[in-house]
Amino acid sequence: MFRWYRNAAKCYVYLSDVSSPPFSTNDKFSPLPCESAFRASRWFTRSWTLQELLAPRSVEFFSQEGNRLGDKRSLEQQIHEITGIVVPALRGSPLFKFSADERFKWAQNREATRDEDWAYSLLGIFDIFMPLIYGEGKEKAVIRLGKEIKEASKGKTQ
Repeated sequence: MFRWYRNAAKCYVYLSDVSSPPFSTNDKFSPLPCESAFRASRWFTRSWTLQELLAPRSVEFFSQEGNRLGDKRSLEQQIHEITGIVVPALRGSPLFKFSADERFKWAQNREATRDEDWAYSLLGIFDIFMPLIYGEGKEKAVIRLGKEIKEASKGKTQ
């Protein structure tokens, strides 16, 4: 999926838990009138949405009413504050330029419906391929992911 998002011309994010009335771009009070709802959106806590945020060049956010809230670039400061992801990563810097610890940190507070999906959702973030074994549990999946990351990094440093 990471490659699919990376190759997308644009990714649209529908935030079903963010309500925003239509507003004028001339609104001097706030460029994002629903900023507190945006910051609290569940989308920023889900494991699989990390790749939806990082992989595409262009990501546009919409409220439950279909109102455009902005894009990854115009909302980058809020997204950085919400997620802890550094701006260069949000702007498309190659992810290998960021340490494994830093990339894990971006995911640490995210949740998955299935335990293993927390680790599996990071495969594209680390450019790793490994079989998915549902039922192994999060701990074992993370251990396998760590081993694959170490193996991949050996090949890149030699």
